[in-house]
Amino acid sequence: MVTLAEVARHAGVSASTVSYVLSGKRPISSVTRLLVEQSIRELGYHPNAGARALASSRSNIIALMVPLRTGMYVPVMMEIAIAVATTARTHGYDVLLLTGEEGPEAVRRVTGSGLADAMILMDVELDDERLPLLRSTDQPSVLIGLPADTSGLTCVDLDFKATGALCVEHLAALGHRDIAVIGEASAVYERHTGFAERTLAGIRSRARESGIRVLHRPCDGGYDAMAAVLTRILDERPGTSGFVVQNEQAVEPLLALLRRQGRAVPEDVSVVAICPEQVAVQASVRLTSVSIPAQEMSRQAVERLVAKIEGRGTDEVLLIAPELTVRASTGSAPWHVDR
Repeated sequence: MVTLAEVARHAGVSASTVSYVLSGKRPISSVTRLLVEQSIRELGYHPNAGARALASSRSNIIALMVPLRTGMYVPVMMEIAIAVATTARTHGYDVLLLTGEEGPEAVRRVTGSGLADAMILMDVELDDERLPLLRSTDQPSVLIGLPADTSGLTCVDLDFKATGALCVEHLAALGHRDIAVIGEASAVYERHTGFAERTLAGIRSRARESGIRVLHRPCDGGYDAMAAVLTRILDERPGTSGFVVQNEQAVEPLLALLRRQGRAVPEDVSVVAICPEQVAVQASVRLTSVSIPAQEMSRQAVERLVAKIEGRGTDEVLLIAPELTVRASTGSAPWHVDR
């Protein structure tokens, strides 16, 4: 393992000069800096993380809290986690992934142990029990999600309320007057998870303004669960001609069940999904959808967190505007639908 002293000998400078080049604590001439940087590259030197942390009082680690709980679509969570890690590396930070359902205890553990310089929290609830502790600490943090009260917090998220409204606007413009919302698993709503609650609020608000009837039913995912939910919807509202799906695991079962019932998409029934782009384009019918901007949310969250670590950031809320892409799953409401 190459040492700092070996780098110094190779570059023909003192060990302290190499240290100053690495830490930036003192000005070093451009010629000397280039010599040291060249020696570091040629020798493959990597500063000792423990020593660097002691010297700078920083770990250069960001804690990412991703509680893997019931009802969550893990591929989306992992896509965001990977994007956070990739962006963090461009700023010189590694990511510590915390997946347990520890709540405030996880925040307390990170802030009290020096495990990380800062935190990013995901799966944010409207009244998230982690937030009082987060507000009481000086450690920088950013939420990927939106609680009911954002005071004293920095939050980045897709504007899910606008997303729900946009889905209703699209179906309304096509003449649909009875819309069913196939939501996340029941546990997601029981926790009052922010993105699900806000989507539903946007759907209901725009539906009232547009004179559209809305029926919302959670779905635990899978064919059998979707079959039971669809049967219930069509029993209660047989004139339903538009579906908004915010549940990736329910997409393909819904399309299969509609085919089995002889309901053509989009001639008889229209389907709009709120899901990752990959899910929409790989479905058996290419879905009109609002995509989840995982890469953009992650980039914005990390950049705001790094600014806070460096003393440049301020508390703010960034909501990314939704974009609806029209594909093969939506069309005009059928003339024979009961109004």
